[in-house]
Amino acid sequence: MRDLFLRALAGERTERPPVWLMRQAGRYLPEYREVREEYTFLEAIKTPEVAQRISLQPYERFRPDAVVMYSDILTVLEPLGFAYHIESGVGPVVENPVDGPDDVDRPVGDVREEIDYVGALLERLQATLDGDAAVLGFAGGPFTLASYAVEGGPTKTHMSLRALRAAHPDAFRTLLERFTEVTVEYLRFQADSGADAVQVFDTYAGVLSPADYREFLLPLHRRIHDATDLPSIQFVRNMGGNLELLAESGADAVSLDWTVDMARARDQLGEMPVQGNLDPSHLMGDPDFVRERTRDVVRKAGPAGHVLNLGHGVHKETPVESVAAFVETAKAVER
Repeated sequence: MRDLFLRALAGERTERPPVWLMRQAGRYLPEYREVREEYTFLEAIKTPEVAQRISLQPYERFRPDAVVMYSDILTVLEPLGFAYHIESGVGPVVENPVDGPDDVDRPVGDVREEIDYVGALLERLQATLDGDAAVLGFAGGPFTLASYAVEGGPTKTHMSLRALRAAHPDAFRTLLERFTEVTVEYLRFQADSGADAVQVFDTYAGVLSPADYREFLLPLHRRIHDATDLPSIQFVRNMGGNLELLAESGADAVSLDWTVDMARARDQLGEMPVQGNLDPSHLMGDPDFVRERTRDVVRKAGPAGHVLNLGHGVHKETPVESVAAFVETAKAVER
């Protein structure tokens, strides 16, 4: 339910934990695979009626408390003049990546005009759900977006971007600033289009040293989270040893990956609301195993300020019945 979700993000005690899943719509659902036989990924996200249909597929099956828009963090590359496509077996490929330190200061185009399909999707979702579930928007964080722009595609080390920081710190800062500008406008657009809350995925920023994270990213994260009055969630992977940096991001809640012990995180973060953090691989188990591990997360998180989720996205091989068990377990909690 929308109200339950927003109350948890505000830190309130709730009668049960609200629940949704990162990568909630996707290849683990047979109905999604049927749609994708008709449309490419980019065609699907850029066609509001198709993106609406996909966004609502998990809601129609499981009735989670939030419906996340079906989109991609890389949509904001377009207003900065980057072109990208999805390559099978590789993922997103940027066709015109940053070509050295002199190529970082790209002008920001009209976000609302160039990716207007996102606004149309949010309006459709809000009209359809009408308060029965929260409508959740999202955006990529500046480091993660910059990684794709510099590396040209997925990478495990992000070495080209980290090397840019070491050899050309001013260019590194400028690139992050540009992505911050476009993300701020993008989130404001989402707020105006009907989003009830937003999540910022700076997934890869955990590869930075704590000193670099604090110097280069924290001020930008704060600017992003201050951009709207919407409740906001911050997600960065592999931050178990630096939870205090997440807490300083300016977000209303922090989303924890599965490598963080939930009880320890709650002790460290105090009253700050949290989201997460079941290991996505646990959904590969049978429903009884899923229910057991889900109840453990809920117990450790406590009754106030907790949104139940995974520690990362749903894997494409996840059994549908395991997702059902996860959501049903949250709904069965009695406090």
